[in-house]
Amino acid sequence: MVPRMRSTLLALAASLFALSAAAQPTPGSSPGLGPPNTGPISPERLSADDKALADKSLAGRAPGGPGEAGTIKYLTEQLKAAGVKPGGEKGAWTQDVPLMRFEVQPNPKFSLAMGGPPKDLAQTKDVMIWTQRPGARVQAKAAPLVFVGYGVTAPERQWDDYKGADLKGKIAVILINDPDFEAKPGEPVFGRFGGQAATYYGRWIYKFEEAARHGALGAIIVHETAGAAYPWSTVVASNGDAYDIQRTDAATVHPLLQGWMQLSLAGELFRKSGLDFDALKVRARSPAFTPVPLKATFSADFAMKDTRILSHNVIGKIPGAKRPAESVMFAAHWDAFGEGPRAEGSADGVRHGAIDDGLGVAGVLELARAFAKGPRPQRTVVFALWTAEERGLLGSEWYATHPIYPLETTAANFTMDVLQTAGPSRDVVLVGAGQDSLELDFAKAAARQGRTVTPDPHPEKALFYRADHFSVAKRGVPTLLLMGMAAGPDLVIGGRAAGDAWVNDYTTRCYHQVCDDWNPLWDLRGAAQDVALLYEVGRGVANSPRWPEWTTTSEFKLIREVTNVFRGLPPSPAAAALLQAQPPGGVQTLPGGVPPAGAPAAKPPPAPAKGPAARPAPKR
Repeated sequence: MVPRMRSTLLALAASLFALSAAAQPTPGSSPGLGPPNTGPISPERLSADDKALADKSLAGRAPGGPGEAGTIKYLTEQLKAAGVKPGGEKGAWTQDVPLMRFEVQPNPKFSLAMGGPPKDLAQTKDVMIWTQRPGARVQAKAAPLVFVGYGVTAPERQWDDYKGADLKGKIAVILINDPDFEAKPGEPVFGRFGGQAATYYGRWIYKFEEAARHGALGAIIVHETAGAAYPWSTVVASNGDAYDIQRTDAATVHPLLQGWMQLSLAGELFRKSGLDFDALKVRARSPAFTPVPLKATFSADFAMKDTRILSHNVIGKIPGAKRPAESVMFAAHWDAFGEGPRAEGSADGVRHGAIDDGLGVAGVLELARAFAKGPRPQRTVVFALWTAEERGLLGSEWYATHPIYPLETTAANFTMDVLQTAGPSRDVVLVGAGQDSLELDFAKAAARQGRTVTPDPHPEKALFYRADHFSVAKRGVPTLLLMGMAAGPDLVIGGRAAGDAWVNDYTTRCYHQVCDDWNPLWDLRGAAQDVALLYEVGRGVANSPRWPEWTTTSEFKLIREVTNVFRGLPPSPAAAALLQAQPPGGVQTLPGGVPPAGAPAAKPPPAPAKGPAARPAPKR
């Protein structure tokens, strides 16, 4: 039964609920009435740590790059000085993270046969195709195309776009976003997923993985700017470069070829198959939809270059005094984008990553100092600093598939990815509002500061699925995410307009650019307020026997309930039914295909001791 109990379910949806502030502010804590309440978190120490992490000597902190060793040295020194113990592998400060870089070589060949002579397709103009499976060459000859709607398998929503279709040797053509993204009231799917609030089912990564689980040779998504939330220029920005953790089972996660096609090309493809693309989109919004073979084939032939890179997560811990086998985690990513082209007004080409995510790392270091100075917590507190977030959440994904502290008994994860630098605020913006019970604690802690919690006003951007916490969230661990670039806070000086102006200036001018550098003029009191909120909520969880829970509307609730036995709890009726349906040996058959949280992970091929720096992969 244990292997079955360790199986988890990825069943995604999104919803919002209002956060209530039940507690009263402490006297003098209101930002409008006195100094901001930052508790044990020092704005000055945040600034000092960030200055050190943004220093040009660290060369932009690229994974495997010239600045990695210096970055790790600084982080471990700070954790050690705080009184934190090593929390990595075999009593060390680090966890090895073997990475793989995949580069499509020049002159790839693609063509589409639609009842006549094959039509040659241009990489970046018509399609954007790549692979994340090792090998010197990728070839597909006249592979049949099958339209699979939104490519979603969600039994908990009575939804299956594949209907058992045989996709061996075939390429799935898939719509972007969720089945109800464009649905109107009265349609069968309306409100069944997230509507305009994207779920993981709508993400391109999920669609590729689901196609692989159904045995497809390839998967090509039709690009639409509204559904993707970014233009074609973002799709092609990688130029065929991709990254992944090293895997022995890559074929179970990635089709042989995967990518995107332009909307105009999709229209031509469907038209020459005797089909109406827009009408099929509407049909795909029904649970009765079945895959539609297209009267066309796709051919591909391109060379690949694979490069192995060894990077490292940095992990510290404070062992729990009463329940050391249970843990609470605080996390941020230490990596940035390394060196790039020089910009006007820049003294160097270093993309310093001061805000993204140097300040988040500084926040974790401050939390480590605060916990180390206080009474020893009942649960073990883990401080995780991930590598390769900018390459696809890979450091946290490696940890989630090779956990040092079991995810089943990790009570909560608190992640910081960008903190604002514009000063004290009357509120804090929470990405992924409506997901779990931690948010109620968060709202109460904010009220004690004289502040409120504002749910992310742009859930359609799917930011909740684009930060490191998601690697453990999709395996059931309740989370809270602070992402200062999600929306402008209601600043004490200037209000919401000033907060929005800060976000707009940062995202349009300095995000992932050389000007994301440390600035002594920053007002980090607001950032310190936010970090202090995580300290208050995390301290409460670390000193309590309770287990935070996902809300009844959360896509992650059932995943967590499947592993209830590890927390001394019975599985819910729904989880028990899923466990009972498992075949002998506990083979993964649950929807979503997330690897079992506690299952032994396959060891990758050995990575070199040193490797080239990982180049950036754009966030999509």
